Amino acid sequence: MTQPKADPPPPENDCVFCQIATGEKEAKLVFEDDTSVAFLDARPLFPGHCLLIPKAHYETIADVPKHLVGTLFSNAQDLAAVVKSAMQAEGTFVAANNTVSQSVPHFHIHIVPRRRKDGLRGFFWPRHAYSSEDEMNAVRDILRTEVKAQIPNR
Repeated sequence: MTQPKADPPPPENDCVFCQIATGEKEAKLVFEDDTSVAFLDARPLFPGHCLLIPKAHYETIADVPKHLVGTLFSNAQDLAAVVKSAMQAEGTFVAANNTVSQSVPHFHIHIVPRRRKDGLRGFFWPRHAYSSEDEMNAVRDILRTEVKAQIPNR
């Protein structure tokens, strides 16, 4: 049985992305549909760097209703192809932060045009390797246990 779709939360008055979604604040819009809007990042990594946001205010991906997640990522997929083509890029970087490094507390997906040797080095933070295969297995087991506890039928 499917869950009824709840009404989206109202815009947050002090949220700049909510203000963009409602048209209260101007942005360089590149895409809009019933549930989301994409616009140029005001502080881009490269020209063509877009942000895709749900029109309703959700802080992190965990807050986005499941019935909207597919639509958002389908739009991200389409925008990644558009950005790659329009900017004559070799590829794109598609990413979302949740809370940490999230400069605006409104869920958003970055779509960034990429070229080989463009200066970006994979992720923007240092990597921390597992100390051993045992540690890696222990972390896997913790995550699997939590998946079983939180995600039914998995």
